Amino acid sequence: MTLGFIPEIMGQSLCVLIMTTMATALAAAETVNFDDMKAGAQPPSWTATQTGSGAAKWSVEKDNSAPSKPNVLKQSGQATFPVCFKTDTNIKNGFVQVEFKPIAGKEDQAGGVIWRLQDANNYYIARANGLENNVTIYHTIKGKRTEKKRTNMKVVSGQWHTLRVDFNGNHFTVMFDGKKAIEWDDETFKDAGKVGVWTKADSVTAFDNFTYGSR
Repeated sequence: MTLGFIPEIMGQSLCVLIMTTMATALAAAETVNFDDMKAGAQPPSWTATQTGSGAAKWSVEKDNSAPSKPNVLKQSGQATFPVCFKTDTNIKNGFVQVEFKPIAGKEDQAGGVIWRLQDANNYYIARANGLENNVTIYHTIKGKRTEKKRTNMKVVSGQWHTLRVDFNGNHFTVMFDGKKAIEWDDETFKDAGKVGVWTKADSVTAFDNFTYGSR
């Protein structure tokens, strides 16, 4: 082998390494689109519940506008904070993303994601609100939600939006429709936890393409 082949071989090796790394990262991500689930029922492998009082109603429903047809996960009840999380998840560092559509609500028209959830009363939230036109990050401790940071952004009711949070150690980055909305540092919940979706009060909200992964 001559020295002239070394750069080519090194380049090939680097390309293989990059492709392998990307494949590993992609393999760690999973997407739930609710399309193979029974309409009218709660999604299997999810815990449909709430924080506080009221009666949340989580169900898989057909929606012709869904980014992934035909089904969505819909919250149509009323509670302090309706919460629905993927029961078999346990992520410390990673991301959670969802497409959501605010449909109705006089008090709120909110859609959010939750992460490092310990139980229905302890978790982080990032949410967007169609009535307030903002994106906000919170923590909920023993059922009490506390706002930490917010950014004004246009959130159109009746349209699909994408909300994502990347979390690594104590640093969180919130993206809304592909734009950075919030960066925040906090150490309230350091351990791995579950991921899921969230609404508030009388929000009627549809969710689709729930994606999550660890790193």
